[in-house]
Amino acid sequence: MDKTYIIAEMAWGHDGSKEQAIEIVKKAKESGADGISIHITDLPSYMVPYYGNGKGKVSGGREALDVYKYLEEINLTSQDWKDICSVVAQQGLDLIIMPNDDRSLILSEELLNPDYYVISAASFVEENFLRNVACLQKKTFFRIGGAYLGEIERAINIFKEENNNKIVLLHGFQNYPTELNESNLAFLTSLNKVFGVEVGLADHIDGNDEFAKVIPALALAYGATYVEKHITLDRNDKSEDFESALNPNDFRKMVENIRNAEVAIGSDNISKLSDATLRYRNISRKRVVAVRDLKIGEVLTNDDLCFKRSDIGISPDKVETILGRRITKSVNKDDSLTIDIFE
Repeated sequence: MDKTYIIAEMAWGHDGSKEQAIEIVKKAKESGADGISIHITDLPSYMVPYYGNGKGKVSGGREALDVYKYLEEINLTSQDWKDICSVVAQQGLDLIIMPNDDRSLILSEELLNPDYYVISAASFVEENFLRNVACLQKKTFFRIGGAYLGEIERAINIFKEENNNKIVLLHGFQNYPTELNESNLAFLTSLNKVFGVEVGLADHIDGNDEFAKVIPALALAYGATYVEKHITLDRNDKSEDFESALNPNDFRKMVENIRNAEVAIGSDNISKLSDATLRYRNISRKRVVAVRDLKIGEVLTNDDLCFKRSDIGISPDKVETILGRRITKSVNKDDSLTIDIFE
């Protein structure tokens, strides 16, 4: 199968530190990511100051904070992002941006020039915003967690109306963290069939769970060609969005699992047997052998032979070519019967 595209999502994991963000970028590259996903937010355009906090809105332990002030404190400046994105380019990673509002979209395009965009499901009902992204003619990832099918369809149609068919549906959502039974990988197949676009998995199960390094590889069997997973420098630091994030060494292991899964899945093309398969075939197949000692001049019958594993001899499906023929060489019990010993 084709190589799966792997996205390391930083989100707010930088905790407001440009240096931490740059280190995450470098670790994402070392861990085998193809691109890194960041959030750009103009907070006054994105959120009302009195937006209430609570479970599922920020990472654990921060539920009592004033969420607006908290995000304001860890929001990076335009210059910070410019410096960080310069490192992204130096590392050879693709830059993927999720702008959370119109002003952030303008900043992203004019100052940072990403390779791809991300749109959250919360923005699927903002038609003008969708059109503004679509008109940029860049591949865009739709995070569909929490969206109705009709909303997904409408968002896709808006992009198509702007002649942008470069769409990937990312299945999955962040529930700090998401329960395993909410992953529903089989839904990827339905998404691809219903909407006819590429699909991927944005996995958000607990980063401490060993299965977090495995589940993205399983998604490949259901048609995922993109995988996104949060990355953090050290889960023990409990940076923002840490719940589903992997440490760099675990992210690298996840990538290895995905690459091994690609090899194991292979291709659905019908082709000739490989050399290894042919070797197995030759080793495991039975041959025609003598069931008793046979003398020169005897005429071979079904009662004189049987099928057993042997290194040489006629294949059982060719036995008709020797039945009724006279033997020209004496044969011992369990000797293989070959075509050259018959008249």
